[in-house]
Amino acid sequence: MTTETENENKATEEKDEIKIKDLEPRMKNLVTTFKVVSIGEPREVNSRHSYETHRVADATVGDETGVVLVPLWNESIEEMVIGKTYRLEDGFTGLFRGTLQLKIGRNSKVTDAKHEIETVNNEVNMSAESHQTPRDRGYYQPRRTSRSYGGYRSYRRRDSDRYSRHDSSGRRRW
Repeated sequence: MTTETENENKATEEKDEIKIKDLEPRMKNLVTTFKVVSIGEPREVNSRHSYETHRVADATVGDETGVVLVPLWNESIEEMVIGKTYRLEDGFTGLFRGTLQLKIGRNSKVTDAKHEIETVNNEVNMSAESHQTPRDRGYYQPRRTSRSYGGYRSYRRRDSDRYSRHDSSGRRRW
């Protein structure tokens, strides 16, 4: 009989690892192995939600296919060691100012890799490429108006009519 943790370990090992050069914006549940090439200077940023101050540093990580930026927050800056190889499970990618980033989320696991990456291909920088299309307004798609109600204004008018005492012909309802 296998225990539950052994089954989880087998399930995560069975996931296909993705190489750095194959990363695209908005990917989820990534499993990849990377080597830390460099870590930038930490800077302080303020949270929009809780107004707390956090430290952020951009780390350049890569494998034999390319390199990408990873934002490191607070304690994870000291936990990452330059030249060491790590395995990321349940990571995701995103865009920040049009550049691709590999992100470590709350539910992500970063562990020491079983196999070291000897060489890193610095020539293919996935973060240097622009992944923003001319139609995009940043990370999210443009907001669309509803066509069935004629857009925002008619929808708003319909809501106000719902609470008025008059119907569409001007007669009093109650």
